[in-house]
Amino acid sequence: MADWAAISAAIGSATGQPFQPASHFSVGGGCINQTCSLRGRDGRDFFVKLNDARRDAMFADEVAGLEAIAATNTVRVPQPVTHGICGTRAFLVLEYLDLQPRGNAAQLGERLAAMHRCTSLPLPCGEITSDLAALPPSRMASSFIRVGGRVDTSRFGFPHDNFLGTTPQPNGWTDDWLTFWRERRLGYQLRLAAENGHGGNLQKLGERLMDALPAFFAGYAPQPSLLHGDLWGGNHGYLADGAPVVFDPAAYYGDRECDLAMTELFGGYGADFYAAYCDAWPLDAGYAVRKELYNLYHILNHANLFGGDGCDTLLAKPADCGSNHQVALPGHLSTKRRTMATGYARQAEQMMQRLLTELD
Repeated sequence: MADWAAISAAIGSATGQPFQPASHFSVGGGCINQTCSLRGRDGRDFFVKLNDARRDAMFADEVAGLEAIAATNTVRVPQPVTHGICGTRAFLVLEYLDLQPRGNAAQLGERLAAMHRCTSLPLPCGEITSDLAALPPSRMASSFIRVGGRVDTSRFGFPHDNFLGTTPQPNGWTDDWLTFWRERRLGYQLRLAAENGHGGNLQKLGERLMDALPAFFAGYAPQPSLLHGDLWGGNHGYLADGAPVVFDPAAYYGDRECDLAMTELFGGYGADFYAAYCDAWPLDAGYAVRKELYNLYHILNHANLFGGDGCDTLLAKPADCGSNHQVALPGHLSTKRRTMATGYARQAEQMMQRLLTELD
């Protein structure tokens, strides 16, 4: 049971206006958190996420990701209001936005491309956010070079680790993308899979793929772009005027192809989105293969979160679970729809087999 009085007091303190709760009700928001709409007696509405108190760090990291995206002035995000712990519950309060499933998809593509061109954290000179200030020096200032009033990074990672769902996501700064992907992404999920009992063929294929990774990046050296990090179809929506909004980030600086690949994994993005993105910033021809490598990270994470033999019906319709949706990308970047195994671990094995076949 949430302590609504304490949460309301936190809202009042954060906004500078006393807040008296009038009503609250549950709303859909995925399978990780309990989500509610909270209305005050003054008519103000807020969106509230609740979880076990041990998940407070997850909410703090979400705030940092939202602030990083908001600072780019590209795509809209819900504004964080406050977060903390009340008794046994952690809470995160966000600006309430009345989102629609459809809107200006082309604008979303354009703004995502603009966000991906952001390779530095725009902080005023000498100013550090509260989230960064709370970090040990080894995870904060030494990771950046201050240039012209901006905290600039030409490396891959983020000021601190965060979460993908409830899975810890390591973001230690790395000079080259291949090393980051091998150690902080694919290798990390494979190690978790082994700890969760997914051994055998999955690990054998994983070892072979890890050894073969350089071949997928021959002649390709991505710049570190600010990524949403978890851009499946359920993590975007539109305001009444059609303006796009993204939320629930797992932000870091990486290859922009990672975000584009995730948009394809479960569908939810239309032809206008991809056409506008590619007009703003064309994709490399190698994306058609690398996107499967990048989505392997998410499929392994699903195996680690939800088990290898089932599928999360909150992420995809049961009939689509384990499928790879065909999307309207330019012809040389498109791939045909494949029918794949339902279980996430089995799907990961299939993906690795196909990737290795690409090198034969």
